[in-house]
Amino acid sequence: MLKIVVGHSNDPDSLEAVNEVLMQCQASLEGHIPQAGILFAAIDFEHSLILQKINRVFPGIELIGGSTDGELSSVLGFEQDSLTLMLFSSDNLEIKAAVGRNVSQNPPEIAKKAADDAKQQLTRDLKFCIAIPESLTTSIVSILQGLEDSFGKIPVFGGATADEWQYQQTYQFFKTEVLSDAVPMLLFAGDFLFSFGIAGGWHPIGKRSIVTKVDRNIIYEIDNEPALNFYHYYFNNSAPDALYPLAVFPPNETEFFLRGSLGHDSLLGTIKVSGDIPENSTVQITDASLDDVITASKASCSQALANYPGEKPKAALFFSCAWRRQVLGTRAVEEYQTIADFFDPEMASCGFYTYGEIAPLSTNQKTFFHNNTFVTLLMGDR
Repeated sequence: MLKIVVGHSNDPDSLEAVNEVLMQCQASLEGHIPQAGILFAAIDFEHSLILQKINRVFPGIELIGGSTDGELSSVLGFEQDSLTLMLFSSDNLEIKAAVGRNVSQNPPEIAKKAADDAKQQLTRDLKFCIAIPESLTTSIVSILQGLEDSFGKIPVFGGATADEWQYQQTYQFFKTEVLSDAVPMLLFAGDFLFSFGIAGGWHPIGKRSIVTKVDRNIIYEIDNEPALNFYHYYFNNSAPDALYPLAVFPPNETEFFLRGSLGHDSLLGTIKVSGDIPENSTVQITDASLDDVITASKASCSQALANYPGEKPKAALFFSCAWRRQVLGTRAVEEYQTIADFFDPEMASCGFYTYGEIAPLSTNQKTFFHNNTFVTLLMGDR
């Protein structure tokens, strides 16, 4: 039997917050002992204290997580400066935590080795992985390549850690350790059921063009011309803006992921985006209204529910982009409100606002790194 519970506190005191969260979780667990957990916490908490407290209450728990730009849960809905914890308990399923440290030194190799080491400890078939990687020091696309080298077609879900737009240092959690420049992950093996949905709300407009020169996340040329010309065609001499991300169709893919702009170089005509782009990708400018952005979270949940292979999911994880929260402003609370009616009020759910989201484009396809996107992951058992 699989039991999944959630606690959530907006108490600003770290000890009081974790005590409240643990009390909520223990009441919902009804005596079951959790084997694994995921913690999402605002940047200013005493993370080490929180992790140590969780481990004292649940010794040896397979725990991962990271710092956030906002938190979501079925307990408190949308919050900022809070912490939320999801715990997993099962007597016939396996969940194993792993971590790759100093991942920027060699992202594919370090991610692959961490995944390989964890896989060797599993006795059941791996179904999916949740990863909460560093976002500021390394290429998440390269991390995902390492995980694909280890997992093959097994999907990966998750989000990149955040620091509330300070862009100085984010934190990743592994058991009792507070890390930076790391990629913690949970591997789920056995008779798990799951489904997912992704939606951004931004829709492609205008002509399709080809990225003809790119170095990781620096776009030099689009259609053999300076990349800035592509933006100026639509917005005169305005600078690239995260409000109008690029829709990126990778080679041989019919669906797209989004890439927001992090800056540009007027002299070189280059655009820096928040994630690597494959050369020869097709790109289009996108546009969205605030209603489109909010409705996308509903579309993500609807897609996940439509594809769920069982009768009823037991829990949901949400990964929503920090840019979405910024764009929505005071309407950010509506993002969770619009999905709350989709689910049984007693179903556990939590999530966080990320510096980029991780999910396949569609069922049975490889995992990609996304921006400006809302990812829903539903979980359960038979």
